Amino acid sequence: QVQLVESGGGLVQPGGSLRLSCAGSPRIFRTYEMHWYRQAPGKQRELVAGITSGGTTNYADSVKGRFTIERDNARTMMYLQMNNLESEDTAVYYCHAERIFSTGVKYNYWGQGTHVTVSS
Repeated sequence: QVQLVESGGGLVQPGGSLRLSCAGSPRIFRTYEMHWYRQAPGKQRELVAGITSGGTTNYADSVKGRFTIERDNARTMMYLQMNNLESEDTAVYYCHAERIFSTGVKYNYWGQGTHVTVSS
């Protein structure tokens, strides 16, 4: 059973920082591409950042230069360092893992989410 468990959310003032963590199973961290998504109240879930098993990263334009995604395959952990937080970053943040096999079959898994609130 694949499990992804997020932690690190909370309340932070604008301009502050938070570091989110996602713990997963070894099988996931060997071969899956990992992502952080977020969903703000009343909005659709959106991709924040992604990282391949080899470490290649990509970011939404809204977080470039402020957020950093990392993964530690040996410890089966993924992180999202969020700096210079803005009120627009308030959302539930989700850890996501995905793998598309050569047959076209896709597997993906979601964590339960962790709340981030940016407010003074």
